[in-house]
Amino acid sequence: MNKMTENAIITAASLIAAGLIGFGAALGAAHGNGNLCGKGLEAMARQPEEAGKLFTNMLVSVGLVESMPILCYVIAIVLVFANPFVK
Repeated sequence: MNKMTENAIITAASLIAAGLIGFGAALGAAHGNGNLCGKGLEAMARQPEEAGKLFTNMLVSVGLVESMPILCYVIAIVLVFANPFVK
């Protein structure tokens, strides 16, 4: 196989991997944030006097959950635009 064909295969595989990374990151973040916010609202409904503390903790947790998809998107962008596997 010549070098051009190898680079095309690597680029195509990297694009597919980037799409799967983006899909998985979005799906995981949506699932995690949905569970987190649902449980937070349940806790706030059970203890309305602690709603302020619970809401603050929920927002911090949502930020932590969202950090992983952001890192995944960065990896996907690197695979698409600055692919380390293409020679």
